Amino acid sequence: MAFTFTGLKLQGSLGRFGKTTTTDIEGYMELPDGKVLSGSEWGNMLLWEGGLIKVELCRGTSKSCHNGPINQIMLDEGEVITVGSDGCVRIWDFETIDTADIIDETGLLEIEPINELQVDKNVNLFSMTKMSETGNNFWLAQDANGAIWKLDLSFSNITQDPECLFSFHSGAVEAVAVSPLTYLMATTALDCSVRIYDFASKTLLTQMKFKQGGTALVWVPRMVNFTGAEIIVGFEDGVVRVLELYDPKGLTIFVGRKKISDADIRLKQVFKPHTARVTALAYERDGEILATGSKDQTVFFFEVERDYKPIGYINTPGPVCQLMWSPMSHLESTLLIICENGYILEAPLPTINLEEDDHDVVSYEIKDMCLKCFHFSSVKSKILRSIEIEKRERQRKLKEKIREERRNKLAAEMGEDGEKEFQEEEEEEEEEEEEEPLPEIFIPSTPSPILCGFYSEPGKFWVSLFGIETEPIPEDIEDPKAYSIENARRKREHDKLMKEVEEIKAQKREQIKALRTEFCKLLEMNEELPTHMQFKRTDFDVDSKIRAEMHRRTAFKIQQVEKELAWEKEKHELGLKKLKNRFRDPLESDTIVVHAILSDHKISSYRLVQPSKYSKFKRTSQSERKPSKLDRFEKEGTGRKDSQRDAGGSIAIQEESIIEKGKKFRPKTLSEIMVENQIEKTRKLILKAERAQLKIQQRKKEWEELYKSKPGDDYEDPKDLQAIKEAQVYMGDFNLKTAPDYKIPEHMRINAAKKEEELGHLDSLVHGNKRYMNKCIVSLRDLKVAVVEEIQCLVQELKNIQSTLHVSKHIPIPHIPQIHPEEVPEKRFQYDEETLLNFKQQHMKSDDEKSPGVEQTGSGGPGGGFLKLSSGKDGDLTTRDSMSRSSKASTLSLDIPKYMEFEKAEPTDVELEIMKRDEIKHVYMQQYLVNRVKELIVTFDAELRLLRHQKLKLDTQMKLSDLHHVTLFQEILLLKNFEKQENILQERVNSLDKEEQYMQWKINETLKEMEEKKNEITKLQEQEKALYAGFQTAIGENNKFANFLMKVLKKKIKRVKKKEVEGDADEDEESEESSEEESSLESDEDESESEDEVFDDSICPTNCDVALFELTLQLREKRLDIEEALVEEKKVVDNLKKEYDTLSKKVKIVATNLNAAEEALEAYQREKQQRLNELLVVIPLKLHQIEYVVFGEIPSDLSGTLVFSNHALRRLQERIRELQEENSKQQKLNKEWRERRKQLIREKREMTKTIHKMEETVRQLMISKFGRVVNLEALQTLSVNTTLEELKIRKLRKELANAKEMKMWEEKIAQMRWELMMKTKEHTRKLYQMNDLCIEKKKLDSRLNTLQNQQGNAFQSLREADVVAREEVTELIQLQAERISALKEEIALLRRKGGLILPPIRSPQEKEMQPADL
Repeated sequence: MAFTFTGLKLQGSLGRFGKTTTTDIEGYMELPDGKVLSGSEWGNMLLWEGGLIKVELCRGTSKSCHNGPINQIMLDEGEVITVGSDGCVRIWDFETIDTADIIDETGLLEIEPINELQVDKNVNLFSMTKMSETGNNFWLAQDANGAIWKLDLSFSNITQDPECLFSFHSGAVEAVAVSPLTYLMATTALDCSVRIYDFASKTLLTQMKFKQGGTALVWVPRMVNFTGAEIIVGFEDGVVRVLELYDPKGLTIFVGRKKISDADIRLKQVFKPHTARVTALAYERDGEILATGSKDQTVFFFEVERDYKPIGYINTPGPVCQLMWSPMSHLESTLLIICENGYILEAPLPTINLEEDDHDVVSYEIKDMCLKCFHFSSVKSKILRSIEIEKRERQRKLKEKIREERRNKLAAEMGEDGEKEFQEEEEEEEEEEEEEPLPEIFIPSTPSPILCGFYSEPGKFWVSLFGIETEPIPEDIEDPKAYSIENARRKREHDKLMKEVEEIKAQKREQIKALRTEFCKLLEMNEELPTHMQFKRTDFDVDSKIRAEMHRRTAFKIQQVEKELAWEKEKHELGLKKLKNRFRDPLESDTIVVHAILSDHKISSYRLVQPSKYSKFKRTSQSERKPSKLDRFEKEGTGRKDSQRDAGGSIAIQEESIIEKGKKFRPKTLSEIMVENQIEKTRKLILKAERAQLKIQQRKKEWEELYKSKPGDDYEDPKDLQAIKEAQVYMGDFNLKTAPDYKIPEHMRINAAKKEEELGHLDSLVHGNKRYMNKCIVSLRDLKVAVVEEIQCLVQELKNIQSTLHVSKHIPIPHIPQIHPEEVPEKRFQYDEETLLNFKQQHMKSDDEKSPGVEQTGSGGPGGGFLKLSSGKDGDLTTRDSMSRSSKASTLSLDIPKYMEFEKAEPTDVELEIMKRDEIKHVYMQQYLVNRVKELIVTFDAELRLLRHQKLKLDTQMKLSDLHHVTLFQEILLLKNFEKQENILQERVNSLDKEEQYMQWKINETLKEMEEKKNEITKLQEQEKALYAGFQTAIGENNKFANFLMKVLKKKIKRVKKKEVEGDADEDEESEESSEEESSLESDEDESESEDEVFDDSICPTNCDVALFELTLQLREKRLDIEEALVEEKKVVDNLKKEYDTLSKKVKIVATNLNAAEEALEAYQREKQQRLNELLVVIPLKLHQIEYVVFGEIPSDLSGTLVFSNHALRRLQERIRELQEENSKQQKLNKEWRERRKQLIREKREMTKTIHKMEETVRQLMISKFGRVVNLEALQTLSVNTTLEELKIRKLRKELANAKEMKMWEEKIAQMRWELMMKTKEHTRKLYQMNDLCIEKKKLDSRLNTLQNQQGNAFQSLREADVVAREEVTELIQLQAERISALKEEIALLRRKGGLILPPIRSPQEKEMQPADL
């Protein structure tokens, strides 16, 4: 299979099964390694390896190497040179081509040429060769259009331009003519040019190009044009042109050598007498008549003196190849017409009718001209046939003579027996002898063409033929498998035998056909019998196995045929599928043509395809700006601030809740109740002050809002601003779009995306309108089908009625309308077996009728058989529903009485009356049905005409939309060209705009921070003022330590900055104490170094309130904190001012750049608008729609006009009236507002006077109450010293804490007392026991003393120990009593205000016992 046609296709060697299409190759080159590089028809290079295409080479972006076939490929000095029919010579790298290989499935490899040379326009380079000049790289190139070029392929700075060395016709010269005066020669050829040469100097004077090639040329004789400067040329399309040769300098006759630039050709006259190529031109010997001959078998005559006025033409039996007028030696002027097919005609001089006008001529054909005709044909076969006849006649006579001599001889020898024997031999010889047929008369179908002819003598002419007519050349045996003589004889015998067998088969088929006919007749006879007497179909079978075997063989053959045709079936199915996918699937609805029934009106639907891409395509336009970072920053900033505020508020709420909870669980002691009362009193005072402050702030806020709501001097109403803006946009003296200084508004700027959206909207509207109209037409078609079905039912019912009526009372049955095939185009794709059989018959018939030359053009003719309706069903489109309706109608029709064919009796009177009534009823129903049919037809035609009128209007709109579609598409193409640069400019504007917004946002944030810092500074200053005010309130008036305390408060102290150190909880207390001592030492050193402060502020002076001194120290710390905060805030404000100045400068630079970018974008938009204005827009207008007239007439130039729609024009007129009404209304409003302004000014003066009076009253009241003008806000604020009250609250809280601690110590003391009591009780109990023991001991002692007086000393030491223990207990009790008294004194001191708490007094014994207690 590898060498079969399909195998080669599958390997990619040929055909479209590979990746490369089959192509003709003009130029190729074999590479050193055996690979072959060739060209292709489409201009790419193919690299072959091993008989297969390895890779296809092209240029970048899949551009072909040449625009057309590559005619030559060469290898020169390591470079590949390609010569193309596009007039280009390109140089390629050999290494790149030699190592080329495929990189993807496309099989294409993109390479770029090293150098290239474009010779000239309209140049078709065919071949090229290198000139043997050392040091130069010159080449000679052949131009297929008729030129030789000298090319320099050095590609350097001194490379010469291509030079045309020679120019000539690109093909064979068709005609040549020589000037009767000078050395000039005119030529023409099929390259569509006429050239004039000076053959004396061998130079080309001039040439002229035409659209058709020249085929005949004659130099006009001097008797027609004395200057001899005219030529007449015939062309391929039947046109004849008269050309004049002239000198631009004024000379008309050229003698000698002239320069090329001194001569030129111009067209003098042109006419077209023929429909095919002109082959001959001839002037009559007197120059009065011009005759032209052509391939269209006509000769046309012209009158030369009257500007080549046509006289007429004659028809010839063949194409004309030469015309020749008789010379002066002949008496009469005749024209010799020589045809290509062997005919020669001689025509006399045509008569010239001077009176007849061209407008009166019906036809130019000359029918009454007397022509002489000569036909040349072969006579050789006739001569050979006559020679053969004479030869056979001589042989026959010789045989008869010999036969007569033998007969006489036998008669003489044998008598009658000899006579009989001679007759028998003669009969045998007659049977054996078969006379051979005579040679046929051979006349060639194409006679030898006549080359030329000319007159010799009057009445004689010479003709030159091409070659000699000979017998047909025998066909040569070229097939190596041809039969030999013996095999040919055997083949003839076999064919003869097969012919006899076929004859026998034909006889058998005739017999079978006769038997089949007889069998069919028997079947018909069987069907005519009654049912119970009929034979079954199986009864006719002689043997059922025969029929089963026949069915099996038939099925097997069908299966074999299906297998054989499977590939063809799949091929045609794929072809049909491709055709459907290409042409039918994109269709949404096919064309449906609905015809009227009575008239010739018809309406066709739109051939609607799927919606275009533009109706679905939508992209975001470039002008739509995305949300900037500024907006996001603002949103995030506000959100963050709110969250921080919420967090701060929640913390404060938690603290307050903790405080409240702490308040609830404090112990209720007498001192605590006093503290709570003080706190409640202070709280009420604070609340009162806060309420007053809140009221003041609320009043301030109201005043601020009132002042803010007060309009400024330059305030303008937003409604007025909006109205002014609308007036600026929509009113005023605007320039047209064609004006050079036209500025495109932002909302009117367009781009490709908006235009595509507009085009999609237009397509969707058009598609929707067409679809709606198609639905209406389909509904109309369905209505027609229903009408036809109903008419069929009515006609059937009418026929049933007429069958009961007399013929004289019949009304003509209405014609049933037919459904045309074009009304149901979907039926074209429905076919059945009968349709396929008809198609097969048509296909076979067309194959039989085809000639070999027509097979190529007519192969696709019968292919439309599959698209036809089923045979026999073209006019019958009734469905099963219609058939059922017709049957139902027939069943429901009037019951027609059927009279039984019994004995015919005379009807009675009643029966006659019934029959008469039925007849009247049937006549009425007949007329009613006919009227119903007419009503249906008329109604349908009216509906069709109405819908047709609507469709005509829609067609007009669709044509306008098509024109608009073309305009929009042109605008899209233009806008896409501008889109790239516009996007760049728009992106720059957007980026600068975002940058400006971002910078402005930063400036605003900086201003906000500055404002916040200023507010904080103001708050700090207010706190400082409040601090001093609270201090003054705390020290009171006439305090002798006021100056000292003020100096302490205002003393400047250098403080060490606090550093936040993590992990303080892990540090030791000793390190904290050491750091505190160091910091206090440093502060003391700083204080000692200061010269201004010579007093000691660490010790409270005598007789000075210690609490007041401590308060002063605390206020001084707070003042220092406030001053440090003020310094930090001022530093931050200075930094923010510097940042604000920097940002302001940057904003100015960015604004300048933004203005420049916007101006550039505006200029580009203006250029785009100008290019859009250059597009032509078609607007159909009627004459009554043109109102631009000059002196009562419509000017020819309407370029300075404007086109308005009626709606826009009416809107402009209405706008004029609206503006007039609005102007009068505004004047009234202006007058009213002026009066209102005067009234407001008067009211303002009165209010000012009232305010002055009230201020004076307030001032007098202050003086009368306070003695001077005071600040009520400050007074209300200073009524409660917040700092002092806070200190008091802190003091109370400290007392509460101490009270709690006292309670704890009291509980401990009570516990210790209870323990002491228990110990005392135990000790007392033990003392009692010891006492008892002592008493008992005494008793025992007394007893012992009496017994042993020597043991008394031992008991004496024990008594001393008891005495010591008693003394220690006594001392302990005394210490505890002292401690209790000290605690009571301390409690008394703590209850006093300002009491100094001293440490408790401890005895040295307690100090010694403390470690033991721990």
